[in-house]
Amino acid sequence: MSTTAIRPGSNALALDELVQQDRVHRRVYTDPDIFALEMDRVFAANWVYLLHLSEIPGIDDFKQVWIGTRNFVVSRKGDNKVTVFANRCSHRAATVCREPGGTASTFTCPYHGWKYDSRGQLFGVPGKTAYGNTFKARDMHLARPAQVAIYKGLVFATLNDKAPGLEEHLGHAKRFIDDWLNHQGGHENLCVAGAQRFKLKCNWKVVYDNAGDGYHVPFSHQSLLKMTNDRYGGGDMSYFADADRSNMKLYDLGNGHTLIDQRPDMHNDSAWNQQRPQPGREAFEAHVRNTNKPEMVSAVLDSAVGAGMNLNIFPNLLFIGNQIQVLQPVSANDVLVHWYATQRADADDDMQSMRMRTQEDFPIMGEMDDASNFEECQRGMETSPDDEWIDISRHFETGKDEEEAPGLIANPVTSELHMRAYFNKWRALMSVQPILNVEKTKL
Repeated sequence: MSTTAIRPGSNALALDELVQQDRVHRRVYTDPDIFALEMDRVFAANWVYLLHLSEIPGIDDFKQVWIGTRNFVVSRKGDNKVTVFANRCSHRAATVCREPGGTASTFTCPYHGWKYDSRGQLFGVPGKTAYGNTFKARDMHLARPAQVAIYKGLVFATLNDKAPGLEEHLGHAKRFIDDWLNHQGGHENLCVAGAQRFKLKCNWKVVYDNAGDGYHVPFSHQSLLKMTNDRYGGGDMSYFADADRSNMKLYDLGNGHTLIDQRPDMHNDSAWNQQRPQPGREAFEAHVRNTNKPEMVSAVLDSAVGAGMNLNIFPNLLFIGNQIQVLQPVSANDVLVHWYATQRADADDDMQSMRMRTQEDFPIMGEMDDASNFEECQRGMETSPDDEWIDISRHFETGKDEEEAPGLIANPVTSELHMRAYFNKWRALMSVQPILNVEKTKL
């Protein structure tokens, strides 16, 4: 593989030295120059998740989104149709959208009053007679990414017009995205609701590292699991106590995507029966039994709980239980984490309420454990610079790789295959100088 030198100073290392097969140099997490390069090569040049169509259900509904540190707006134009444009006026670069979302048929720059329609097309310039032919010949519409594509309601974009198609990028992950969507009643039945938001003092990759980590659960979440066991005799996630002897697996899906599949243990008997008690649980179960045929009760109850998957779409999209987590890098040591709850369009109020109770459970009771560890990992890397390496060698040399299909590798669930897999993709992307394109021509 060709290597690209990162040269912020005299101690520059090539990518092949920074990211090795079984360890990663701390600078990958702490160096602002590496972070800046990531924003071009790992985010802008790669397919990045923006939103789900249910977040902008009506014509001219919009939402601000991010491709790394680049700010865009997505506007709904019709069934399965959106327009994505930069949140940056073509005049003097002021943002034209200053609300996180809403409905608007036009966007007016508050600085000098330039007006754009909901596709980002310029149609009004105050005092236009002051501009000559050179100005009029330029394309002054809001900049659009090179490619935008939708997979079953999930909207992605890239500034790289040479990037492979979205479905090729998703590869083996498509099958598991479909499984996750089917647990929600199908992709047209999914409704993405509100979000819990965290701002963490760590590099975005520290969060992504954990997305495929089945090793940390009985240690990081010991208090949660102990409380569940002491009060209720076990329950959700207790199967992680001896995870390497479980039926769960960790998968490398290719292109940096990975999966922890909890379903063999979580749904082996009844996922519903393993849940910790939530307010309204007994009343909801009685409601389901009274309103469904006996043979359907178990399936309906299980649809209220998580899908049993930690599915990670590199670099910024994570499906966790019934939730969607989106990573928004801010700097080398800052990241915003958005946990979106989901609803089912076919569900009654009782089902929606119970799904919300189960989705409140882990972010409130478990994510605090993770957030503390994420920030402490970053602090350790920054305050002990002489101890240079992050180890990712668990199950690297144990011969546990199983190729279940070409390009689909399984490992024990506590393996660090997740990190090795996504860093392979990270290194490949960082080794190429992409040509990033936006389009400002008339639609």
